[in-house]
Amino acid sequence: MLEFDDIQHILLMRVPALTGRYEFMSFRNPTGGRAWLSGIREKVQSAADVRASAEKEKRWVTVAFTWNGLRALGVDETSLATFPEEFRQGMVARAEMLGDTGANHPDNWVGGLASPSLHAIVILFAADEASRARSVMEHNKFVAQCKDVEVLSSLDLQAVPPFTYAHDHFGYRDRLSQPVIEGSGEVPTPGSGAPLKPGEFILGYPDESGPPANLPQPEILSRNGSYMAYRRLQEHVGKFRDFLRQNAQTPGEQELLAAKLMGRWRSGAPLVLAPDKDDPVLGADPQRNNDFNYKQMDPQGYAVPLGSHMRRMNPRDTAHNMNRRRMMRRGATYGPLLPEDTPEDGVERGIAAFVICASLIRQFEFAQNVWANDPNFHELGNERDPVIGNQDGTFEFKIPKRPIRKKITGLPAFTTVRGGAYFFLPGIKALRYLATLNGVR
Repeated sequence: MLEFDDIQHILLMRVPALTGRYEFMSFRNPTGGRAWLSGIREKVQSAADVRASAEKEKRWVTVAFTWNGLRALGVDETSLATFPEEFRQGMVARAEMLGDTGANHPDNWVGGLASPSLHAIVILFAADEASRARSVMEHNKFVAQCKDVEVLSSLDLQAVPPFTYAHDHFGYRDRLSQPVIEGSGEVPTPGSGAPLKPGEFILGYPDESGPPANLPQPEILSRNGSYMAYRRLQEHVGKFRDFLRQNAQTPGEQELLAAKLMGRWRSGAPLVLAPDKDDPVLGADPQRNNDFNYKQMDPQGYAVPLGSHMRRMNPRDTAHNMNRRRMMRRGATYGPLLPEDTPEDGVERGIAAFVICASLIRQFEFAQNVWANDPNFHELGNERDPVIGNQDGTFEFKIPKRPIRKKITGLPAFTTVRGGAYFFLPGIKALRYLATLNGVR
């Protein structure tokens, strides 16, 4: 049975937030860090809390720590050494393997996210602007009272209008293919696969291969916890629109090209089920918009190109051991909408998301290294993910078609990594454990 009262809510559910803020924290000494945590942990809601009050609440708080942050709180070296190597090293040290080179290199990251002084993140989700302002005011007032604690940087979040469904700045419908955790009470939508063992996402439970193993110690620290890979991706909306106009003649052809890059129409309708024209009704129907496979329905990629973003990041029945590669995504968009027919305005906008998983190396890092950035994925030869892959102008994108396939060369980068980090998401009891290390209360 899942211990809903000991699992931070972000791991099991989405809250109805339209805005919020991420605040990235640094502790000058353990006493200051624990004092901050002692106060903020009272605001952190468990999954049980949110289930009971989601309709009434307008503000939600999540707290997570880097490995350096756990050390800064005073976790002893013996315990720190039990965390997996990739988490101990951090995202910056693993940049080359993740494809974070060139413009994506940590040297170019903003907000101090590449600094070893990044110790924690507090996620302040809010239902509206007024609730966000209240959360930010209260947190800033609290931090001002905490000696030896500072906010390294912050990022304001804002849903992209219209608000009838979640979508990114490119206009693609989001949140369509998420795994379901066994015991969560959630029912998978058709095509999403059977519920997965909790241990694929939550530490201390059996995973798809068997009982839990190699957990960080002591058990109270890791039980009901997880890992989060944070990625801040700037979306170059103007460049994307220019690319579509340069490589397709009519508005209809441009929309088809956009769909080929993603694997879905912007409405959310999958090309497997709507290969020739958009079907917004299908795209909005959760009982149908994810109900397809590739091996039987589109083996050659005539509907969804083999190198499309959707096919790379979730190969479904064409990949081995998929149940051990699934990831939970959370997060939000940031920056203002760039209206149609408006040139690039130089204002940063994009997605600031978390990939939640029990194994950073087996789940997130595999996806980045193999699915997103391996040029020979699906034996394509010279392609990377057209949306999130590290594009430097030397890669291509092939669209299978009879009698002659279309090949676009010199694919530009539509996204740039502006920051990232590996965080440990403790359970509720673990937050109290961390706040009271060395008997401090």
